[in-house]
Order: sequence, then structure tokens, then C-alpha cells
Amino acid sequence: MIVSWNTTNACNLYCAHCYRDSGVKAEEELNTEEGKRLIDQIAQAGFKIMIFSGGEPLMRPDIYELVAHAKFRGLRPVFGSNGTLITPEVARRLKECGAAGIGISLDSIDPAKHDQFRSQEGCWQGALEGMRNCRAAGLPFQIHTTVMDWNQNEVEQLTDLAVKEGAVAHHFFFLVPTGRAVNIEQESLRAEQYEQLLQRIMEKQKQVDIELKPTCAPQFMRIAKQMGVDTRFRRGCLAGTAYCIISPKGDVQPCAYLNVPLGNVRENSFVDIWQNNSVLQELRTLDYKGGCGTCGYRKICGGCRARAHYYHGDYMAEEPWCLYHGRKGY
Repeated sequence: MIVSWNTTNACNLYCAHCYRDSGVKAEEELNTEEGKRLIDQIAQAGFKIMIFSGGEPLMRPDIYELVAHAKFRGLRPVFGSNGTLITPEVARRLKECGAAGIGISLDSIDPAKHDQFRSQEGCWQGALEGMRNCRAAGLPFQIHTTVMDWNQNEVEQLTDLAVKEGAVAHHFFFLVPTGRAVNIEQESLRAEQYEQLLQRIMEKQKQVDIELKPTCAPQFMRIAKQMGVDTRFRRGCLAGTAYCIISPKGDVQPCAYLNVPLGNVRENSFVDIWQNNSVLQELRTLDYKGGCGTCGYRKICGGCRARAHYYHGDYMAEEPWCLYHGRKGY
């Protein structure tokens, strides 16, 4: 199971698609002791992988102490970062305190496009230098790409760049309109584009040794099976079943893009929220509506619950950008 903690709302960039609307540190963010207590409860709840994200998690002064505590509690600490703050010294310290891997965002092979999307000149080069500093420190890293209509034709080239730079994986994040991303919803892909791009990614997987993983496009599980592509993954959408996220202030929700509040860790134990919340209990039934409910791939795909919620107002509704609705068996 995987949990993500947005450790801070502070960020040195201002990305167009940010689901947290990050930039300035939020008031009343969890402090060091509260963060350690949260980590204790995450371990108690049976989670194995803990993602430190943000905002930009490296802007949090106590981040090394928190990572070391997660490692001590038997978790596998990993990061979601824009990469621009990963100096050689930062990479070394992350390795020493127990970080197991870093996800670094790179959205285009064209530095100007990436810089514009993330609102800071030079951040493409900064991300690349961050990757190289990780590699020099012996800290595994992977590339994260947010897929839009304007960069969908670059994904194979970005994978080639990931291979060249020594990344262990390339993960593709398909836009879900939440946070600032509601302002660029029209740039997100639609059903036929999803299908075609996922087929291209799975075809590329046959050609490279590193892991390629679409996120918020759970149909990739069906497509991988149809194309005979082996994958270590067992399910597409994990929201509320094997994944959840915690905000800088301690609010829990099923995933980063499914903005349905479940409780706050200052008021209730994270263990209690994860085990007993009624929304999570409903998500775990897999009793979806519409095409997702009758689909033969329901158990390995699940449809994007966040996208269903945004477009239909119901997190159990059918995934709106899928071409396969309602077909049975495989």
C-alpha cells in the first residue's frame, strides 16, 4: 500500500496543473512532532511506501529528519519533486537519511515548453541537473511527466531521455481537473487520445528496460493485458483501496485528485480513518455504476474515480474517458 503526504504547500515553482494550488506555505501545516506521529500511524496501518510530496517537499527544513523517521518505522520513503533544489549536497543527504528514490518532473523535451508550464525559466535545466546529482549520489530517480494535448507526441522521446539519464522508471500522469488544473481542463486528453497514447506507451515498454507506468489512466491495465505486456502492477486506480493522500494540514482524501474529505489526523487517528471511513468502505466494494460496473476489467482497472467525480459528481460513476465501457470478460 502507498500513502502520499503533501508535507508543505510551499513551492519554488507555480505549475499550471498543480492540484494543491501550491506556492506559499499554508497556515497550520503539521509540525515535526505531528509529522512523526502521522508516520507512526501510517506504519501501524500497514502501509509500505510513503511518498513525501508538496508543494516542493525539499522546502521543508525538517524533511531529512522526517524521512529518517519513516525509514526507522520500516517504510520505504520516496519523493515527488520538481528536482530543481536537488544539489549534490541535497542528494547526498537524502541518500544518507534513507530516501529510497526520487520522482522528478519533466514535461517536455523542449526546455522552453517545460519552463512555461511550470512558470520559471531554467527549471527544465534545473530538473536535469537534479537527476544527475541523484545519479552521482547513488540515489535512484524516475521521471514524472504530466500528459497534455500539447506534449502527448513527446512521450517516447521523454522515455528515451529517461533511459539516457539513468532513470529507473518513467511515469505518466494523465491530467485530472482539480486545483489549478481546472483552468486547463480543455488541454487534457479525451477517450480516443487516451486509448492511442496508452497503446503507444505499452508498445514502448516492449522496447525499453525501465518501468513505464501511466497514472490516473487505469485503462492501461486492460491495454497491457490485451497487448501481452507484462507489468508488476495488479490494479489501475488505487484510490481508497491501496492508496490515500494527506494534506499539509492533515486532511485525508482518497487520492490527490479526488477531493472528498475523509477526516483530519489532528482530530482522528489516521489508522481509524483508513480502516473505518465510509467513503473508503464504499470505494472498496468496487460496485461501480454505468460501464465500469459491467466491465470485464473492473477488478484490474477500476476506472479513474477522481475523473468520475469531477465529470459526473459521483466517485462511483463510470470513467468518462474510456472506450471500453460495459464490455464483459477477457
